[in-house]
Amino acid sequence: MRILLSNDDGILAKGLGVLERAAEPLGELYVVAPDREQSATSHSLTLHHPLRPVRLGERRWQVDGTPTDCVMLACEALLEARPDFVFSGINHGPNMGEDVLYSGTVAAAMEGLALGIPAIALSFAGSVLRADAILETQVGAVRGLLDHLTTLPAFPPHTLLNVNLPAVPGDDIKGIKLTRLGRRVFSDSIARMKDPWGREILWIGGGSVEWSGPDDSDFRAVHDGYISVTPLHLDLTHRDVLDAAGDWWRTR
Repeated sequence: MRILLSNDDGILAKGLGVLERAAEPLGELYVVAPDREQSATSHSLTLHHPLRPVRLGERRWQVDGTPTDCVMLACEALLEARPDFVFSGINHGPNMGEDVLYSGTVAAAMEGLALGIPAIALSFAGSVLRADAILETQVGAVRGLLDHLTTLPAFPPHTLLNVNLPAVPGDDIKGIKLTRLGRRVFSDSIARMKDPWGREILWIGGGSVEWSGPDDSDFRAVHDGYISVTPLHLDLTHRDVLDAAGDWWRTR
């Protein structure tokens, strides 16, 4: 089995190394990842300058582009044959609720799905500062989960699986739950400050976050010490509204 690994934290990120160790027994690994931090780049492509993949090893490249660029280049140009799976992560921080709209980690998996390849995104749903130490203890749990998902009789079609790991040592993980996306609300996420010349600048990030959602939502699972697995797909159609079009759609 041929497996492509990518991420949005960059090719030197600790989470990517943990994912490599977890996935190593599962097949032949290929790593194509950004050369620097690309968090919150979502599903963006680099169109205004050429990309320069740098080969770091027999099956390892760094790319001066986004996570989506990396997966596209790997599948269309760098690998001799398309991978059987795309794994993205492990992200240093959660990707739950609305995070999936901004996440470069999820976008890399989504690009694999768009190319017809089964894909899994993985994130550490805790403090970025705690990620390095705790992820080291979760290699076995991640390996077991990936082994299970890649050997399913039929991987869910037209679906990527968004995995969030709880912020607990591997031995304390309570199990795995299938979940739906919760809701995330940021407050005070724009900081006003001055540059060295006294001009006002606005910096997006920080603030506080509040989560909400039903008992089967992703944030509740990781809060309770479970691995959350949320199926996602590319079709953003609001089917309930479409089916109820007679109630609101009137043509003249």
